[in-house]
Amino acid sequence: MEKIELIGVNKSFKEEKVLKDICLTLTDNKIYGFVGRNGSGKSVLFKIICGYVIADSGKIMIDGKELGKDMDFPEGLGALIETPGFIWYQSGFENLRYLARIRNKINDAQVKDAIRQVGLNPDSKKWVGKYSMGMKQRLGIAQAIMEYPDILVLDEPMNALDEEGVEEIRQLLLKYRQLGRCILITSHNREDIEILCDEVFEIKSGVLQ
Repeated sequence: MEKIELIGVNKSFKEEKVLKDICLTLTDNKIYGFVGRNGSGKSVLFKIICGYVIADSGKIMIDGKELGKDMDFPEGLGALIETPGFIWYQSGFENLRYLARIRNKINDAQVKDAIRQVGLNPDSKKWVGKYSMGMKQRLGIAQAIMEYPDILVLDEPMNALDEEGVEEIRQLLLKYRQLGRCILITSHNREDIEILCDEVFEIKSGVLQ
């Protein structure tokens, strides 16, 4: 069964048509790569799938339910899009615990487990405001995975990571694919795409190639 299906999706901002008649079908157990120049529409496409931006026309189906009609946001979706925003004077664990309490799907131990999975110490009292960019990126990925989502939408997940961090996150994503997840990523690093992705889509001027 299709996990995500986009049917004739269009999006414009003022006079600029950002996405043009996007049709796409994605299933479980795969990592999908989306490539294209800056401004090609990749991030807008991801925001539409997450329910953060409303398409002008077309349908977005998640697990057979229509986004914007049957639900406002996909239930089993974790996302990292653009720079993560956190409360700077709290620790990484305190930030994620605060977010986890919004839906109350996971407990403190599960929050800590997600933080460990990305290579951070959940017991550290260090404020996020004192984190390096790479540590903030890791915490953003922990936020995306912490509620055990069926779908992961990650916009440039390797941003600001050193070589060791990149390899750790690659292995984490490959593990999640083996667990049956549907994973969408963008990356400007061709090596990430080649190593991780089962299928690759290119977006040129809002058109899916």
